[in-house]
Amino acid sequence: MELLAAAFNAACAVDHDSSTSESDARDSAAGHLPGSESSSTPGNGATPEEFPALADSPTTLTEALQMIHPIPADSWRNLIEQIGLLYQEYRDKSTLQEIETRRQQDAEIQGGADGCPSSEEAPEEDEGEEEEEPASPPERKALPHICLLSNPHSRFNLWQDLPEIQSSGVLDILQPEEIRLQEAMFELITSEASYYKSLNLLVSHFMENERLKKILHPSEAHILFSNVLDVMAVSERFLLELERRMEENIVISDVCDIVYRYAADHFSVYITYVSNQTYQERTYKQLLQEKAAFRELIAQLELDPKCRGLPLSSFLILPFQRITRLKLLVQNILKRVEERSEREGTALDAHKELELVVKACNEGVRKMSRTEQMISIQKKMEFKIKSVPIISHSRWLLKQGELQQMSGPKTSRTLRTKKLFREIYLFLFNDLLVICRQIPGDKYQVFDSAPRGLLRAEELEDQGQTLANVFILRLLENSDDREATYMLKASSQSEMKRWMTSLAPNRRAKFVSFTSRLLDCPQVQCVHPYVAQQPDELTLELADILNILDKTEDGWIFGERLHDQERGWFPSNMTEEILNPKIRSQNLKECFRVHKMDDPQRSQNKDRRKLGSRNRQ
Repeated sequence: MELLAAAFNAACAVDHDSSTSESDARDSAAGHLPGSESSSTPGNGATPEEFPALADSPTTLTEALQMIHPIPADSWRNLIEQIGLLYQEYRDKSTLQEIETRRQQDAEIQGGADGCPSSEEAPEEDEGEEEEEPASPPERKALPHICLLSNPHSRFNLWQDLPEIQSSGVLDILQPEEIRLQEAMFELITSEASYYKSLNLLVSHFMENERLKKILHPSEAHILFSNVLDVMAVSERFLLELERRMEENIVISDVCDIVYRYAADHFSVYITYVSNQTYQERTYKQLLQEKAAFRELIAQLELDPKCRGLPLSSFLILPFQRITRLKLLVQNILKRVEERSEREGTALDAHKELELVVKACNEGVRKMSRTEQMISIQKKMEFKIKSVPIISHSRWLLKQGELQQMSGPKTSRTLRTKKLFREIYLFLFNDLLVICRQIPGDKYQVFDSAPRGLLRAEELEDQGQTLANVFILRLLENSDDREATYMLKASSQSEMKRWMTSLAPNRRAKFVSFTSRLLDCPQVQCVHPYVAQQPDELTLELADILNILDKTEDGWIFGERLHDQERGWFPSNMTEEILNPKIRSQNLKECFRVHKMDDPQRSQNKDRRKLGSRNRQ
């Protein structure tokens, strides 16, 4: 044991940042990290004089791992087979734990900040002066109720809780940061097993149901289930390789090299599946509405206990949820590996490949929906001016909606007349603004247009009641090759700001983005999921962390999500503010590390990419 301790002490000792524990939401959610070791333990600062075995100890983690016996394959396979959670349950449980942990950290730091000073520094108080009560912590929104949080049997085993780990003695040897890293890698593996279990249920219980096959036309079945068999086959091979890695040693050496290889060579099946999402959702809704036999059978299948009360739609969305979550799990590993180490380089490579896959998935979905949307808009437009071609492969809709245009002479703009404002309708594309008036028959008559790059938006100062939420839109060169000015009134302050942000994206924001690395941006975390209703909005998932770039008095926030830098508007009541400045700082620090591009280690990792073929499917 002394030799083993010496080996791990030499291989795993790291310099710990004092602030890391405060921001480890996932670690605290997992919990049970061992406390500090006694001074007599070889793994805690032992010297060669105290333990002569240190003189011959290995100098790398790989060499140290060779000194521990691997666990029999059957033991790991039994663990995988015994996972009780479907992937949907795991995902909900994991994200809610992250939220709750951040809340606890926020409460702890606020309590410390509001606490009384020490007796040595406390100033004497006047006898007649009343003692001020400490500020009460902000009221937190109730999280969605999920019975898993209170069910001790519905859980993932922690790596450190496994009997093989407990009996091996490695928990007395490994540094706390290495244990956190082991937990992060173990979560990636066990969550993949849960995901595969849910995919298998989708195929065996729904897709291969004989009654369902008779109800669905082959083309309907193809759209509904797409290439899910290919996705499941890749997941199975991926999981088998992860299992083999666990079988090598009770202490997992790495998993990101496997993730990188599969993301580069095999995960294109996800792009195919996710790109079909628009047609899949539409077909599913049509089948529910138009085929009573389909609706009744699906309801019956969903009642089966093995589905845990989850609908078919939650199974159909699994691949997109998994590929996104997998990127976050690799981020979690990346935060815990040693800086400038080989494992950091491998994690960066894996993360970059996953980013490319996720981006391609998003672009696939957008391309399908945007093409249909542009065709629909083109059909509704009638041009009073020279016709402008709307449909283009490089054009998409950013925002559309009704505004009120101020009309009449300047001297009457403050008069409250019924004709002071007139409705107009705007279609804002990524490169073009089209101004219309709505006419009968769900049509739009176009009377002006301008390139988006030639737009300027300006908010009016000293607005009275009549001019509330009014802004000036300048077209530096319109359809008549001249400058035009419009005074436009929005229905609310948030709607005005949203239009101004979309029309003139370079307008100075109230807060600087985190990418500037200059200011401590206010941050929020998502506590209720939100689905974007308009193109300028941002869909939020539970536990998303966002920087606040702008906000309105009527409850809307313009934010930037840290893990992918996507920007958009969302209701403030879907989130709660992160008050702890140390947590905010740590979130930014981790984000910069995950997204760094010019690290010297990455150049070394490029050589490893040449090993093996990239047989994309």
